[in-house]
Amino acid sequence: MKILAVGNSFSGNSTRFFKEIVKSAGGCRLVFGHACIGGCPLEKHYRLAIKHERNTSAPEGKPYWHNGKKMSLKSMLKAEKWDYVTIQQYSMHSFQIGTYRPWGKRLYNYIKKYAPQAEIVFHQTWAYREDDRELFNKKFTPDKMYKDLAKAYQIIASEIGIKRIIPVGDAFHLATNSPKWKFIPDTKFFSSNPGFPALPKDKHSIHGGYHWRDKDGMKVLGYDSHHANKAGEFMGGCVWLEFFFGKDCRKIKFRPKEVPPKDAEFLKKIAHRVIISTQK
Repeated sequence: MKILAVGNSFSGNSTRFFKEIVKSAGGCRLVFGHACIGGCPLEKHYRLAIKHERNTSAPEGKPYWHNGKKMSLKSMLKAEKWDYVTIQQYSMHSFQIGTYRPWGKRLYNYIKKYAPQAEIVFHQTWAYREDDRELFNKKFTPDKMYKDLAKAYQIIASEIGIKRIIPVGDAFHLATNSPKWKFIPDTKFFSSNPGFPALPKDKHSIHGGYHWRDKDGMKVLGYDSHHANKAGEFMGGCVWLEFFFGKDCRKIKFRPKEVPPKDAEFLKKIAHRVIISTQK
């Protein structure tokens, strides 16, 4: 199966372990391409594609890497006879339905022009971690973000002719709202004021969370409520496996070393559950 993802770091998260997961499932062969620009919305993918059409020598029109070469979206679409092409909205825009229009339809038409044989599907992104105080408040919560983005993907899919959505956002929502996987922050970490390389022992997180980074020659504690951590990436990859190949992810043996066996089993069950629920 040949799959091209047109996206950003979130599609990178969901496919981080996709090849290993597919291999572990057995009986599957995968050719995967990734037209990726960090933080890229639907609009930018389309505008860069059109920029290349108008001026093929413009370097901005070749922002992607494939098989060791810089490529335009047109070249990526023609590089293989793709079975599927996935598209997604930038996560900060995902819950704002107006940001999808008219770019989702334009990008869809552009892809169909150069890869007419491919089925185009939406890769559903996810809500951020609940302790993101810059975005969330009493009126806008992770639950509200999830409901708005899920609704936006469904409505735009119907408008532009996309028949299926990869329910990774549904999996994140189900996992974070499960009594067995409720996020538990390490409240003692900050009161003890530890230094590098100590990190909070947050439990049941599928988001990036806290990490150390270099800044002006010093170690600074950073925070990422948006992206998936290894557990979230593993779960996302399991959703992709069942969505595209129809293989029961609960049966695979692969798991990232950072994900404990019991956690991996739970996350596989979540991935399987969301796929089954979309097939009813």
